[in-house]
Amino acid sequence: MQKTVQLYDTTLRDGTQGTGISFSVQDKIRVAEKLDAFGIDYIEGGFPGSNPKDAEFFKEVRKRSWKHAKIAAFGATRRGRMKVGDDPQVRLLLDAETPAVTIVGKTWPLQVTEVLGVTLEENLAMIAETVAYLKKHGREVFYDAEHFFDSYRGDPKYSLATIQAAHGAGANLVVLCDTNGGSLPEFVTNAVRESIAELGVPVGIHTHNDCGLGVANALAAVNAGAAQVQGTINGYGERVGNCDLVTVAGNLQLKMGTAVVADLTKLRELSLFVDELANVPPNIRAPYVGSAAFTHKGGQHVHAVQKLSSSYEHVDPTLVGNRQTIVVSDLSGQSNVLAKAKELGFTLEKGAPEAAKTLAEVKRLENDGYEFEAADASFDLLVRKALGVSRPLFELKEYHCTFRYAPGSATNTCEATVKLIVGGRPEYTVAEGDGPVNALDAALRKALRPFYAWIDDLSLTDYKVRIVDGKAGTAARTRVLIESTDGHGSWGTVGVSDNIIEASWQALVDSYEFYGNAKGEMGNAK
Repeated sequence: MQKTVQLYDTTLRDGTQGTGISFSVQDKIRVAEKLDAFGIDYIEGGFPGSNPKDAEFFKEVRKRSWKHAKIAAFGATRRGRMKVGDDPQVRLLLDAETPAVTIVGKTWPLQVTEVLGVTLEENLAMIAETVAYLKKHGREVFYDAEHFFDSYRGDPKYSLATIQAAHGAGANLVVLCDTNGGSLPEFVTNAVRESIAELGVPVGIHTHNDCGLGVANALAAVNAGAAQVQGTINGYGERVGNCDLVTVAGNLQLKMGTAVVADLTKLRELSLFVDELANVPPNIRAPYVGSAAFTHKGGQHVHAVQKLSSSYEHVDPTLVGNRQTIVVSDLSGQSNVLAKAKELGFTLEKGAPEAAKTLAEVKRLENDGYEFEAADASFDLLVRKALGVSRPLFELKEYHCTFRYAPGSATNTCEATVKLIVGGRPEYTVAEGDGPVNALDAALRKALRPFYAWIDDLSLTDYKVRIVDGKAGTAARTRVLIESTDGHGSWGTVGVSDNIIEASWQALVDSYEFYGNAKGEMGNAK
């Protein structure tokens, strides 16, 4: 298969405009690294001038090297009646120092005159001058033609003039946007073909899912000659959402013979990873990657699929990192465990006692509410324990947390104590914190610091809580995901318990033990 279509991800910008979707700076870095490892061509990080979080993200990405993807900053054409070099938001795009820049401009005459308040001629100048200015400063420039299809219905001549202005000024690619998500595939196909004929070069496509056709419209555009698909992981986005890049990747590579990534078997892992960091329950019925996508439940289907899987499966689930599940027979998922262990650097042989032990433990923990998609470090420890190569940092004797609240008091106090055996010596420490997890972290660090010099290299960057089963109300089981970093890499750990403090403790200890194992200093307390 030949790679003829680029994947452009806008999860970190357009996706975060979706209801309930939010990422910390560290989340955004981890998502970007995962997208890069998967093989996404362009990663749109956000608008550098819109908020401190995006500004910090672009500062952080400059410190990292990227294996495949190019990071793109997002902005708009210059303001009306202003020189492009004087527009502060255009300068911020350059200050982000990304290799690629995407700018959005108006296509619809109604929006030009009523929203921007400029003439149609001035709008064309705004598009052309901004593209030319960014090109002059060495950027790869994508031009997003906002509301292109809505405009094209009523005024195709002006719509084509706007994209011609961007193309003529040197834009690397003009991207046609179905901003309202109201177009149908046949109309998209015709508009894309006519736009390509006008420009003489391919275009990109950016669709929304308001009619449930985000993916269908993107694929229709590709069939009509589009060379780039913009979308988000799991279809995050404002209103109903954006084109789901996960489904698009599966369809392009497996159905249309267009190679988009080197290894599509990481597709499900990517989808679940982003859901976990976004603190969003995965869609079990998501095409290709949902847990129900290749699940068969009783009757003729089960009988047939056990003899010939293709009778009720449109593709081999392993091609996208998924697996066939027959509910009534509860088939094992040992192959998934083996693949994940291999990715982490461990060799487990199929059928070996260590593999069976790891699988059994994963199944037991998942039944209790654990999820390991964004908690690689906790899974790493499971494999180490099965192989007998993991030793604990300490022996826990006891920990205790208190929170004291007094109405009218200037301060509220949270205190934690831990009793441990470290390197054969008893340790008892007390510390205060902003909350129980912070206090536990402080007390644990205080106890371990004399034995493990690396303890201060670590910092906790994020903390997420999800109710596993809300039917029990305030007594429901709780899953805690903690993200940690040493300034170079980052990892996630997970804990589950009926008690949020215990779940937090599990995830916290896993984070330290993972790092100690990775450094080869476990069990070597001074």
